[in-house]
Amino acid sequence: MEKKTSYNYQELISCGNGDLFGPGNAKLPLPPMLMFDRITEIKDDLGAFKKGLVKAELDVKDNLWFFDCHFKEDPVMPGCLGLDAMWQLVGFYLGWLGNPGKGRALGVGSVKFTGEVLKNIKMAEYIIDMKRVLIKEGTTVGLANGVLLADGKKIYTTENLKVGLFKS
Repeated sequence: MEKKTSYNYQELISCGNGDLFGPGNAKLPLPPMLMFDRITEIKDDLGAFKKGLVKAELDVKDNLWFFDCHFKEDPVMPGCLGLDAMWQLVGFYLGWLGNPGKGRALGVGSVKFTGEVLKNIKMAEYIIDMKRVLIKEGTTVGLANGVLLADGKKIYTTENLKVGLFKS
C-alpha cells in the first residue's frame, strides 16, 4: 500500500471494498454510511499531541439521505453520524499506519454538541487529533480527540474516541 497524505472519494470507496489495506484489514463503510467525501490530510507526526492528524470533508448537499428522514420537515444531520465519521477516521488512520485487523468503534469519553449540520451548511470538516496508538497481543487500539466544523464553526467536540483493530 502506498502511504499517501490525502485520499479522494474513489480511494475511500476502494478502502470500503477492502482493496486499500488488504483482505481482513480496516475498511471504511460504503455509502450511504461513509460520512465524508475526501481525506484532505493525514500525517503521523502532526496534531495536538504530535501522534497523528486526520482531516476530512463532507460536501453537504440538500439530497443527503438522512435529511429526508431526520426529521420530517425539520432536516438535520443526526449527531451520531458525525460521531461515527470520527470513529471511521480513527479506524482509517490505524489501517493507514499498517496495523492489521478489522476495525470496530469501542467508545468515546465525551461528546459535546453546540450546533447542527443543516441543509444551509456547505461543508462539514472533521479534524482528528490522535492521542495514542496501543498494540497488544495483535490488537491495535487508537485513542483520539475530534471536532466537527460546519462552515468553519466548531459544533461537535469529542474526547477519547476509541477504535480497535482486531485480527480474525
